[in-house]
Amino acid sequence: MLAHFQGVTLFDKVARAVCEADCLPRKELYESWEVARRTRRRLRGGRVVDLAAGHGLLAFLMLVLDDTSASAVAVDVRTPKSAERLARAMVVAWPRLDGRVRFVESKIVDVALDKDDLVVSAHACGALTDEVLARAMAVNARVAVLPCCQDKATCDDGGLAGWMDSGLAIDATRARLLASAGYTVSTQTIPHEITPKNRLLIAQPEDDRRGSSRKSSSRSII
Repeated sequence: MLAHFQGVTLFDKVARAVCEADCLPRKELYESWEVARRTRRRLRGGRVVDLAAGHGLLAFLMLVLDDTSASAVAVDVRTPKSAERLARAMVVAWPRLDGRVRFVESKIVDVALDKDDLVVSAHACGALTDEVLARAMAVNARVAVLPCCQDKATCDDGGLAGWMDSGLAIDATRARLLASAGYTVSTQTIPHEITPKNRLLIAQPEDDRRGSSRKSSSRSII
C-alpha cells in the first residue's frame, strides 16, 4: 500500500503515516480525510472532540489541517490497542502534534463538552450519530457527522420514509432537527466509491462565527 503514496501532497504524507502504523483499512483513511478536509473548509479552531473515534485518525487530521485547534480528544468506549501505533506514526510525521491528542474511554453521553468545541464523528453507527448530534446541540457546539447504518427501528425518519429511502429520510430529519435548533446546515456527499454511506452533515449555530472559514488563518493548512 505504501508504494501508492509516493507523491508530495499532504494526503500522500498522511497516507504514508497511516501505512507505517499498519493498523487501519484503506477505506478508513479515505473516509477520515474527506470528513476532515471538508469540515475544515467551513469550521476552524476549537478543541476537537472526535466521538466514536476508534483509532482517532479523524482527530489527528483535524489538527493537521488546522493548527489553530490546540488539542483534540478521541473518545470511544474502547480504544483499540493499535491506536498507539497510529498516534506514534502521526507524531513522527508531525512532531507538533505530540501530546495534543488525548484518548478517552467513555460513553458519548458521559463526555463533557463546551460550546467552543468542534464535535466530529465518522460512521457512528445508527442511533450513535443521534447521540453525537444531541450532545453537540445541548451545548450549542459546532458539529460534523458522517452517519452510517441508519436504522429505522432506532432512528427518527421524520415521517419521510414513504417518499424516500429510509436512510436518506433519517439523515434529512437530522438536518432539519439541527436547522430547527438554530444551526446553519451544510449537506455534502463524499465520493461514493469511498463509501456508500457518504452523506456528510456539517452544522454551525447561526449566531456563531467562531473559527468560520471566512476568517482564514495563516496557521490553517488546507
